Amino acid sequence: MDSIPFGVSRLDSLIGGGAPMGSVVLLASESGAGGREFLYTSAVINAIARTDEELFELHYGDPIGETTLPSAVHYISFTADESYLTRQMRFTMEPELVDRATARIEFADLSREYFHPSQAPREWYLGETSTLRDLGTRTEHADVLETFGTYLSEHAAGNLVVVDSVTDLVAAVSDEMTWNDIALVLKGLSKAAHRWGGLILLLVNLETLGENQLGLLKDAASGTFLFEWESGGSKRARTMVVQEFRGVLSRLENENIVQFETEIHDGGFDISDVRKIR
Repeated sequence: MDSIPFGVSRLDSLIGGGAPMGSVVLLASESGAGGREFLYTSAVINAIARTDEELFELHYGDPIGETTLPSAVHYISFTADESYLTRQMRFTMEPELVDRATARIEFADLSREYFHPSQAPREWYLGETSTLRDLGTRTEHADVLETFGTYLSEHAAGNLVVVDSVTDLVAAVSDEMTWNDIALVLKGLSKAAHRWGGLILLLVNLETLGENQLGLLKDAASGTFLFEWESGGSKRARTMVVQEFRGVLSRLENENIVQFETEIHDGGFDISDVRKIR
């Protein structure tokens, strides 16, 4: 089975090279527990594979199994532009690695569609001054879902797409865009992704969701990675649990592995310890 690497070498080696092509994976994370760093690492490492083979081998190694590198990497954000996101990546990973990789990452900033229906001044998200006419021609929040869907239809096939983050869509729920609208779009995305054959990662902050909402998102995804803080004595550790991953979870369960301790270093997100649960 062809796979697209997540870009985390120890994880990819355990699951035969990466995610099955056509997967939609939900990264459900507590604040600071590693979900965002996983997203950054996946985008940067897959992009650097196309720009600098030496850096790719240094930070990742050789691709594993029947692996297909994505043709392109697309980074979708509803609230941030390329300069902000690049700066955040450089706080997390080695700046040289980020700078070389971002030359091959296509950033899609949907701030205009996301903020335009709100009362946020245009200068905050576009660098332009609001006018009375602007306030009188606001579009509906639901337009951001249409723009999001159109972008995916045009760019997702065969590629890695990371979405930062579903949390922002949840915050925009209103009369014009309901929670059911979001859930249905993501459910449709899962079906389309199977046909596109790429890999889509959806980041969401656990603190923003109720149990039923998280359940709907998990149901719409091919698999879920749960990032949490775990306390043991005086030490706190980041952990990642693999949940409901069709085509992958069975491989881990055969080895009695479903949970990992993780760490963040200059190369990004990594697995520091594999836990076997019997």
